[in-house]
Amino acid sequence: MNGSSLVEGSAVARALNLLTARQVATLKEPGRHADGGGLYLRITSAGARSWVFMATRNGKRAEIGLGAASTVSLAAARSLATKMRQMAATGDDPRQVLAPKVVAAPVVRTFGDFADEYIASVEAGWKNEVHRQQWRQSLRDHAALLRDIPVAEVSTDDVLVVLSPIWTTKAETAKRVRGRIERILDAAKARGLRPRDAMNPASYRGHLSHLLPAQSKLARGHHAALAWQKLPEFMTKLRARPALAARCLEFVILTAARSGEALGATWGEIDFGRQLWTVPKERMKAGVAHDVPLSFEAVAVLETLRPKESSAASPVFAVGGAQRSNMAMAMLLRRMGRSDITTHGFRSTFRDWAGDATSFPRELIEQALAHTIQSKAERAYRRGTAIEKRRQLMEDWASFVVGRHRGA
Repeated sequence: MNGSSLVEGSAVARALNLLTARQVATLKEPGRHADGGGLYLRITSAGARSWVFMATRNGKRAEIGLGAASTVSLAAARSLATKMRQMAATGDDPRQVLAPKVVAAPVVRTFGDFADEYIASVEAGWKNEVHRQQWRQSLRDHAALLRDIPVAEVSTDDVLVVLSPIWTTKAETAKRVRGRIERILDAAKARGLRPRDAMNPASYRGHLSHLLPAQSKLARGHHAALAWQKLPEFMTKLRARPALAARCLEFVILTAARSGEALGATWGEIDFGRQLWTVPKERMKAGVAHDVPLSFEAVAVLETLRPKESSAASPVFAVGGAQRSNMAMAMLLRRMGRSDITTHGFRSTFRDWAGDATSFPRELIEQALAHTIQSKAERAYRRGTAIEKRRQLMEDWASFVVGRHRGA
């Protein structure tokens, strides 16, 4: 159909006079409707109509406004477009056809241009260099399709094209990319580059939540997890229980460790002076020794169990010298009426909290979970200097879990 938006340079776009006067008066579908030769009738979602000429100059695509369709006739718009094509063919700026004040108007700002400006304006407040790199890299790797779209025209469909391929396969990355797109578009709205009363197309709650599958269900698989917002309430009930299984589960939650790593802990692995727990490689899934910074609350749990005398090989969580099992924690959850969640699921709860409620880098979160290290940036977090960065992450986690405010 003649009213469909056309890609510049296609056979139809090179044709001329595709629209009729009747179509100009009756078309309602929002978007750019091609008349050919770079001339388009642009219709906004509010129904406003105007003529625009699309030109490429110095490798950049520019949209040149020719006036409202109510004041510029189809014939007049075609005449302007013809003159602009002639100017462009000789290497001149086609905007010279218009009045000087229009010629001086800036080129339409694309999402990519504005994203670069936005990041440059706020990154001074980001203390973490990795965080700065992640912003740019995530948008470059996953939101490249948005870069050349005018920031004023980024739509829900555009956002879905970016997010859908990674929403279920790279859930954490997708969540961060979505949040970053949302912040950029909010900033564009605040600066008058988008309608201020329009919904942000990257908003999740009440918008994309109805168009994309729930990530939590996809990411957790068979390890049923508790929503992170409900964890403080659960922790209050758990800490009121005196059983050893309750202390073990509390320690598992505070350290975000796998249950097998915690159940096999020995007193010789705990360095109370440095507040550090070193899990030997034999008990790690990746086969690499793992250092776990212990928060104030995690150390407090250990102190309640610490015997006056013990050998380095003595298990931390033991009754009569016998190590506790996974079943003990599973039965505890059942007695608490929470057979809908699993011990391992608390690692997902930690990950969701870290991704949703904090700005800690993804690599730091992955290292805290002792996941296999893939990139150079992630490998950097294995170095000793990163222990203190992870310590801050675990302290913030513990503060959230037990409802302790920083400085309290």
